[in-house]
Amino acid sequence: MSDENPADLIDARIAKLADWRGEALARMRALIKAAEPEVVEAVKWRKPSNPMGVPVWEYSGILCTGETYKDKVKLTFANGAALDDPAGLFNSSLDGNTRRAIDIFEGDVVDEKAFKALVKGAVALNASKKPRRG
Repeated sequence: MSDENPADLIDARIAKLADWRGEALARMRALIKAAEPEVVEAVKWRKPSNPMGVPVWEYSGILCTGETYKDKVKLTFANGAALDDPAGLFNSSLDGNTRRAIDIFEGDVVDEKAFKALVKGAVALNASKKPRRG
């Protein structure tokens, strides 16, 4: 396994968690990829206190990040404040002007259809801001 391949790094992070948080992060990752098959995975902000870094999903810019804490998995949408969230999935970082987050706690069930709609909305928003090359 290449230590620099983002997908491998995210796989390793999920495997290291080895509890409900790994399962939740893996499930949300699968939903992100299902919503946008051309999403690019990255790992950012690697540092001594967090050597595995933070999983990031991008499409013409950052869509969302997936951080894990002792009691939750936090999916932060870079431009979440600009997205329609009719199902009310955003439950964290609600006071900011730009970001919005979804905190997932053990036992939480996330509405898959609504989550994929948020991802698709983030993709459309990013694509509208920046011409896509490739």
